[in-house]
Amino acid sequence: MTSSSKIAVRELPLFPLPEVVLFPTRPLPLHIFEFRYRIMMNTILESDRRFGVLMFDPVKGTIANTGCCAEIVHHQRLPDDRMKMLTLGQQRFRVLEYVREKPYRVGLVEWIEDHPPTKDLRPLASEVEQLLRDVVRLSAKLTEQNIELPEDLPDLPIELSYWVASNLYGVAAEQQLLLEMQDTATRLEREAEILISTRNHLAARAVLKDTFNEKS
Repeated sequence: MTSSSKIAVRELPLFPLPEVVLFPTRPLPLHIFEFRYRIMMNTILESDRRFGVLMFDPVKGTIANTGCCAEIVHHQRLPDDRMKMLTLGQQRFRVLEYVREKPYRVGLVEWIEDHPPTKDLRPLASEVEQLLRDVVRLSAKLTEQNIELPEDLPDLPIELSYWVASNLYGVAAEQQLLLEMQDTATRLEREAEILISTRNHLAARAVLKDTFNEKS
């Protein structure tokens, strides 16, 4: 962590993204083309390479109040001053107030962390990992593709909770709720519920597929 990241409250350039929720330790590739965000990124590259990602809800037209700080780890300049960059999620934050909105948003933010666990989270994390493996196995069976979990799946319960949350698709509102939780156990328990529901749905489809194949 840099010394600036230890400050409890600081100003942070903010980048709202439609239905994108970034989590700590997770990568986020970006293509920067809008003029005000090109200005923002050029400014950030000259300082500490950090900015905040907030989920924008295009239906409601609202911007989330809790987001995740991103650090630029690699960037490539393209023609017309566009940029491709790879960023990595750092710590989470809550926006206290907007300092300015032009040419891009800058907020006064406070960092937030999960509360220290009151129980051993490893059994819960193991359950979530097993559910994850069940879902992957059933997905591979249904799609007849070779789908595998990465070998470097996080061991730490909190990092596993971020990994699972970041790999949920098409449920940005649910991801936002998981991001805002400050209790690792609660986050893992909710992910277990989601994975159980997904596993049961996939298992039912797999039975139907096997039945159909037997008849044909």
